Amino acid sequence: MADIPGMIIRVNVKPGDQVRAGDALFVMEAMKMEMEVASPDGGTVDQVHVKVNEVVQAGQVLAVLR
Repeated sequence: MADIPGMIIRVNVKPGDQVRAGDALFVMEAMKMEMEVASPDGGTVDQVHVKVNEVVQAGQVLAVLR
């Protein structure tokens, strides 16, 4: 989930990838700064809802883990 509005500049995962808590799933640019969006938990990426250059809003779901 996006904490603040911004633009996705890198997608580091795809469906089926295994991730651990804290892994960087996305990199977004907000207020001219780059920030990583980390996985809150470990699991398998089930869905990715965003792509590079997409503008997202605070609270928007970026990916689903299972």
